[in-house]
Amino acid sequence: MRQKAPETFAERLAQLEELRTAAVHHASEKAVEKQHAKGKYTARERIEKLLDPGSFQELDTYVRHRTSEFDMQKNRPWGDAVVTGHGTIDGRRVCVFSQDFAVFGGSLGEVMAEKMCKIMDLAAKIGCPVIGINDSGGARIQEGVVSLGAYGDVFLRNVRVSGVIPQISLIMGPCAGGAVYSPAITDFVFMVKETSHMFITGPDVIKTVTGEEVEFEELGGAMSHSTKSGVAHFAAEDEDQCLEDARYLFSFLPSNNLETVPRVQPSDDPTRQDAELDGIVPDSANKPYDIRDVVRYVVDDGEFLEVHEHYARNIVVGFSRLNGYAIGVVGNQPKAMAGVLDIDASAKAARFVRFCDAFNIPILTFVDVPGFLPGTSQEWGGIIRHGAKLLYAYAEATVPKITVITRKAYGGAYDVMASKHLMADFNFAWPTAEIAVMGPEGAVNIIHRRDIASSPTPDERRAKLIDDYKATFANPYTAAERGYVDDVIIPHETRPKVIAALETLLTKREPGPKRKHGNIPL
Repeated sequence: MRQKAPETFAERLAQLEELRTAAVHHASEKAVEKQHAKGKYTARERIEKLLDPGSFQELDTYVRHRTSEFDMQKNRPWGDAVVTGHGTIDGRRVCVFSQDFAVFGGSLGEVMAEKMCKIMDLAAKIGCPVIGINDSGGARIQEGVVSLGAYGDVFLRNVRVSGVIPQISLIMGPCAGGAVYSPAITDFVFMVKETSHMFITGPDVIKTVTGEEVEFEELGGAMSHSTKSGVAHFAAEDEDQCLEDARYLFSFLPSNNLETVPRVQPSDDPTRQDAELDGIVPDSANKPYDIRDVVRYVVDDGEFLEVHEHYARNIVVGFSRLNGYAIGVVGNQPKAMAGVLDIDASAKAARFVRFCDAFNIPILTFVDVPGFLPGTSQEWGGIIRHGAKLLYAYAEATVPKITVITRKAYGGAYDVMASKHLMADFNFAWPTAEIAVMGPEGAVNIIHRRDIASSPTPDERRAKLIDDYKATFANPYTAAERGYVDDVIIPHETRPKVIAALETLLTKREPGPKRKHGNIPL
């Protein structure tokens, strides 16, 4: 029987309320229960927990798919398989889309992609970050090549707004095949242990093609991508932690590339000096220490949000604040591989430096680097090319750059780690700093090889020459004589010194060369 069209305002209002209810509860109770049974929230529940209470304004609530194949016309839920809109986090505007696994398994089709592209276009227009919550079975098979084209439309938006607005991806379920490339282009990827997975091809296909047997979690789980591939920047224990971590990261980011991060009213004394810093570097040059301890003594309230915590641990990157101003922190980590630079560490730090530069976030670098990792695996893996990425990133960056050399700064790695030669603005060194072409032992063995060999007591002669080398070269004063280091400071002076440097640089302006873009060695 044909339904009668509403005539009065009251009838139209009733129709609207009915449609709204249908749109919000379009997923079946069984599908919702399945999500909850897996420890997962629904698409709308995630948005509600991510954004400030009551701030979400939904868009395209009544959009429906247009597919007629495979009896799809019989099932046309309102909003399709994604919820989109905008709201606030800590009072700041953000656009968001949340894929709905309870509808068609979250599969992406033409209309769903249109909704995602529309909210990304809005984010670009108004200059606010976009957060994508991914929980999708992949391309909607019923729509064929149209769904593949839809993915391309999303990828294009990711590329166009890269470096213009921050893009954050939360992987809260499966993300497979072509779907993984959108999060890969974004600035930060969050994953949830046990419930989220990313891979180009699944375990079944891998077994068929290569014969390898691998489980979902090992292949594309949160810890695999956090420790081995570096695809994931954060790995959360559950969805609540993931959403809270995303809110916390948001506090360190500007809304777009034309703005700076809002300053937080500091509660930490900018003139604070911690005597603990004076003893943090061991007397033995080969003894490790945790560079994160140095960071926490220097920054506001010891607050440090580490990015890529489980990947390439020989270098540390993350966000902190100095006197209320957000900063990016990079530091060699003596606790892991003696802080040496290798392929993964170089790429990890380079991408972080480029993000900070794109979004006007000053960079504070702590240097304790014995050089680049030697060996055939590194050379054949392209350490020259990958190491050059970090060099390129620092040289290209125009944001305020402040460097503190805590101990070793050897060889080409000294140049690469935000040296004065790469246009760092202020370079400080602790008295424990050793700035040289290489370590004393290696240098003496090369320079004085014949002298040592001809000595009647070669071990004593070598020890004497090493002591002489340390006194002459393994210190910060030779570099300071040439202006490569602006000041040699007592470690406990570091916080007030770097804060004064940062506040001096707040008005820094450095126009770039006239070119379309450089060609970083990817």
